[in-house]
Amino acid sequence: MSERFDVIVVGSGAGGGVVAGELADRGRSVLLIEAGPHQTAADYMRWEARATHQIWWPLAFAQPASAAGEPPVALFRGRCVGGTTAINTKVALRPTDQDYDKWHAAAGLVNERGEPFAEGDLITHLECVERRLGVRERSDWQTCVHTAQRGFEALGAELEPVTSYTDANCMRCGSCLQGCPTNAGKSTLNTYIAPALVTGRLQLLADCAVRRVIIEDDGDGPRATGVEYSGADGGRHRVHADVVVVAAGALATPGLLIRSGVREATGGSSSSELIGRHLGFHPARLVEGLFDERQDAHMVYPISAHCMKFQRDEDGGFVVEAATIQDPIAFATALSDEQGRPLWGQELVATMRRYRDFTGLLTMVSDDNRGTAWVDDAGNDRFTFDWSPDDQERIDASLQFAREVLQAAGAKRIFQTGVISTHVQGSCRMGSDPTRSVVNAHGESHDVRGLFVGDGSVVPRTLSVNPSLTIMALASRLAAYLDSGEHGYFTRVAAEAAV
Repeated sequence: MSERFDVIVVGSGAGGGVVAGELADRGRSVLLIEAGPHQTAADYMRWEARATHQIWWPLAFAQPASAAGEPPVALFRGRCVGGTTAINTKVALRPTDQDYDKWHAAAGLVNERGEPFAEGDLITHLECVERRLGVRERSDWQTCVHTAQRGFEALGAELEPVTSYTDANCMRCGSCLQGCPTNAGKSTLNTYIAPALVTGRLQLLADCAVRRVIIEDDGDGPRATGVEYSGADGGRHRVHADVVVVAAGALATPGLLIRSGVREATGGSSSSELIGRHLGFHPARLVEGLFDERQDAHMVYPISAHCMKFQRDEDGGFVVEAATIQDPIAFATALSDEQGRPLWGQELVATMRRYRDFTGLLTMVSDDNRGTAWVDDAGNDRFTFDWSPDDQERIDASLQFAREVLQAAGAKRIFQTGVISTHVQGSCRMGSDPTRSVVNAHGESHDVRGLFVGDGSVVPRTLSVNPSLTIMALASRLAAYLDSGEHGYFTRVAAEAAV
């Protein structure tokens, strides 16, 4: 392996996979480092416990920052080449105008003309990503979705098909969270990384954990010059590059930057002190109804439809998706009754025997980004949440609406989970004001030259939609900027771009 690259990318998910793949396509020398294993469709199977152990990070929890007695929030994310895009439900939605307005208000994010960052600044990258992923509408609904639709219609709310990055080979087998066994589900692995790997344009190190970004002072201030990582052999290794892109996800990127000494290198600048702040959770909850008729919601494309009636903040600030149900282990573990009390004993056994008669909804709330990612004295990542009154009102209202939908659809009994998060965002805000953000509008650290962040942590405020398409588009925008050479960091001319 080469000892020096144009770019080192840490993390291979929605952000890192796109940055690495697009730069490799443009002829740049790229090393992609991933903490998890390199598995493909040939390895995936509908085996919940195996997937949880092999390609998911161990479950993390955000603890309440202030409210005594409030339960923790479970945090889910992928740990494999492709990151969470390899094990998510592939919903592809663009940001709304309100989302962009929030970004500018939160961090002063402006474009090259000094105007508030808006759709026009991202649209070409959104379209590029959509074409590469083959985004399409999913109107091929199954019984469990039509069951839920009855309830929405009864309440005067429309259930619409989602758009997703899945192709026509999707067999609606429900295996999305264990990795797609047919490659019908697109991911950064099979659309950005694999094509560059097979042609030798990209080098990949899987099962390797980056311990720190190497930061040196070259006389003009701190500069990122490479990374130190633990290899599969257990040893520590160093590799150098002109540019380092950290894309370990909104939960892991802040800790890596903190452990790398960014704050110390910058003398505790206001920007560096914001690392890990403003973490958003897009708080979610599964609400599941028991019906007399067979639903088989576990054998379905998991998120086929959504209700956007309450998407805007002034309308409620939440989205409800249908239809979905957890796989049996997670379903049994998280199931709670109408009062939020976990099921156990004979009641749980009896309920699990009716597993095939359940269909469920997923609620997602636009929160105010009051969470924090931090590092404890032992060097471990820690997370806290602190719901605002508006957050709590939206969480409660979304649960109530979902329960009413299922009741109107004919559910005999309704269960729920606690609050969870699969869409963490915003722990290293992108903005044009260093006193309110960690990186600038190009994703580069305000303080450390050559250090970029390219994942969901740069999103200034939690999106009102599933975030993966937006993260990929921002990553595509970053790749274009890096390849332009406008920053002046590259020491070599790019090789011939891929055709």
